[in-house]
Amino acid sequence: MKVLVLGAGVIGVSTAWYLTQHGHEVTVVDRREGAGLETSFANGGQISVCHAEPWANPGAPGKILQWLWRDDAPLLFRLRMDPHQWSWGIRFLAECLPGRTRANIGEIVRLSLFSRASLQELRAATGIQYDQLALGILHYYTEREEFDRAAGAASIMRKYGLDRDVKSVDEAVKIEPALASARDRIVGATYTSSDESGDAHLFTARLAKMAAEKGARFLYGRTILRIVARAGEVEGIAVRHGEGIDEVMKADAYVVALGSYSPLLTRPIGIGLAVYPAKGYSASLPIRDASKAPRVSLTDDAAKIVITRLGDRMRIAGTAELSGYSTELNTVRCEALTRRVGEMFPDAGDYGNAEFWTGLRPSTPSNVPLIGATRYRNLYLNTGHGTLGWTMAAGSGRALADIISGRKPDVDFRFTSR
Repeated sequence: MKVLVLGAGVIGVSTAWYLTQHGHEVTVVDRREGAGLETSFANGGQISVCHAEPWANPGAPGKILQWLWRDDAPLLFRLRMDPHQWSWGIRFLAECLPGRTRANIGEIVRLSLFSRASLQELRAATGIQYDQLALGILHYYTEREEFDRAAGAASIMRKYGLDRDVKSVDEAVKIEPALASARDRIVGATYTSSDESGDAHLFTARLAKMAAEKGARFLYGRTILRIVARAGEVEGIAVRHGEGIDEVMKADAYVVALGSYSPLLTRPIGIGLAVYPAKGYSASLPIRDASKAPRVSLTDDAAKIVITRLGDRMRIAGTAELSGYSTELNTVRCEALTRRVGEMFPDAGDYGNAEFWTGLRPSTPSNVPLIGATRYRNLYLNTGHGTLGWTMAAGSGRALADIISGRKPDVDFRFTSR
């Protein structure tokens, strides 16, 4: 079967890889000049299964109100005259109810576990390298109230079979000696030894190359204009490339994996996706003293940022800004990342030479992604992964490839249906 995948980020490329493994004739189109150059380019690097709680939880509305006037707030709503933003926000509040939060945690954890296992199998089978480290993720706390709340959450996550363990300050420093410089500021930690980290962009680029070697075609520099649909099926995808050359690309099946831009493409054909961009920031910088830089991937709870070692670099990432589709860098939010980590690990990195980046995370109100079929018989979705695109990529691509191939995925998940 001929399958056209729209989007060459980590989600689209993972989908293409597994479709190719099933023997399909796969073409991937993207407006950029290569794979993984949008949201997959410089994210936090964590495969964070055990810290996969949704943003929408009972405590979220109060925190958002506290952060409303802070330009460096971890989660910032910038209200706009945008009905899609308002609709998304109302649905987000509904997902903060305790019952909804519990249900969403279950969906996220099951898919994330499946995805991590799929990534490990893919790595073992292909030998793909992407500056990966399997040293776990250490989540440290500088506020007693938040640590106590995390200890309670850890017991809930263990009920889902996750190895999220509560650690004292001494235990945290033993796991990650670089924390010794901030020992007096830390009140405790949680640790998941089974989680991993790695460079999502490097993974995406190398997996795209491997998929191409298996027969997949990657067509870059193609602007996707619209879906051409009629009588319950998609007839083609209108694209533009080169000197204003337009064409309609045809296939037997189509996959929308365009991240935050997915709803812009599906709305005109009557599919309204509850996906809104959450603008995230990162800083990549050289390691100055390897003995002072963390090796275990870290999450700073108070600042809501992650710190990951990627080869000889440190990646600091975090914050979320719901303010539309702008990718303009906000200097205040950029500097908040390096300032916080510089305070905690003063000798670890060359903070003055940080390269800042911003990307749009495709977020659903529940943080549960949209994967599966649509009311058009040959149109499929793989989008809405929010901050967990890297965590869920392999499993999402594998599951959707199974669905398109007429197989039942090996994961209990709430897939979309016709």
